[in-house]
Amino acid sequence: MREHTTFAEFWPYYLQEHRLPATRAWHYVGTSLAILTLLTVIISQKWMFLPLTFLCGYVFAWGSHGMIERNKPATFTYPLWSLAADFKMLYCFLTGKIGAELLRAGVNSGVNRP
Repeated sequence: MREHTTFAEFWPYYLQEHRLPATRAWHYVGTSLAILTLLTVIISQKWMFLPLTFLCGYVFAWGSHGMIERNKPATFTYPLWSLAADFKMLYCFLTGKIGAELLRAGVNSGVNRP
């Protein structure tokens, strides 16, 4: 694997590691649940439940890499950029921009198998 020195370099790599639609879908679920859990913890001020935020986000993401994409999550090599990219990918999905981002990264967004 090539070392990435900027987020702009990392982003296309991140998308290539999430080329299967089901992998991205499970990331959307996990990231959305993590956001909702964090908001719930903040509103309720039940800080002991804060770790659930990370659990929600990572269980779905890592599970999809192991069972669907069959690759190693970028989190282990680029933890902060991977977290930022999770949010960017969800944003692009919600705003309808993910298809264009995938094309720019050289990913066929409709592919179902590696």
